[in-house]
Amino acid sequence: MKIVPNLIVLMLLFAGPQAQAALSPRAVGDVSVDARPGAPLPLSLRFIDDGGVPRTLGDVLGGRPAVLVFADYTCRTLCGPILEFAVNGLEHSGLKPGTDYRLVVIGLDPKDGRAQARSMRSAHLDGSPLSDATTMLIGDEAAVRIITQAAGYHYAYDAEHDQFAHPTAAYVISPRGRIARVLSGIGLDGNDLRLALVDAGEGRIGSFIDHVRLLCYGFDPAQGIYTSAIERWLMTGAAATVVVLALWLASLVWHTRRRAA
Repeated sequence: MKIVPNLIVLMLLFAGPQAQAALSPRAVGDVSVDARPGAPLPLSLRFIDDGGVPRTLGDVLGGRPAVLVFADYTCRTLCGPILEFAVNGLEHSGLKPGTDYRLVVIGLDPKDGRAQARSMRSAHLDGSPLSDATTMLIGDEAAVRIITQAAGYHYAYDAEHDQFAHPTAAYVISPRGRIARVLSGIGLDGNDLRLALVDAGEGRIGSFIDHVRLLCYGFDPAQGIYTSAIERWLMTGAAATVVVLALWLASLVWHTRRRAA
């Protein structure tokens, strides 16, 4: 299913009327995320991190679930706020950064290098307990194209203003590099992130209560959030109770008539 985040419009508004005019309506209309739960990401794809160390996505995950955000390291609109939403939500998730999960940021612009990645880290992660659990990755044009296509992440490049129109989305990735959830990048909630990471963690993280809570919540892929499913459970239970009672009454009537006969 294709998700087109409404906040793309906000990003273009922040960029100003010139940026809006530089992209055709068709190009903007193609900016979206294809929701592909279970789709594998290329774990052997090579990047470098902002320290200059060659890394693969598999190396970075290290057998842990992760939140993945795509960003333009020189973005002047929403990339910084989206990263801060992710950081703030993860800080309020109650999970342990580095031990329970990783935060991975992949640069969209192959022209950006270590200096640009470090600048974004400094602006949005300095002083955060997530800093050591966050990896900023830089790839060439081929690597960026491969990873975004695998994630179903469609964006448009405005060459005139050297800016990207892209979805405001955060991916939750399983330890084996499969897409577990796609969350709304704006207003990322600690509860949603905790549930998504526990769900993606394949039983490796989270408490017993977390796994019970997952039974009481349903994921809404259109909104990118978890919503309470307890009402559906209650309705299902009530319907099942009615069916059982009806069968019991029918059986009772049938046995009564047999005795009377």
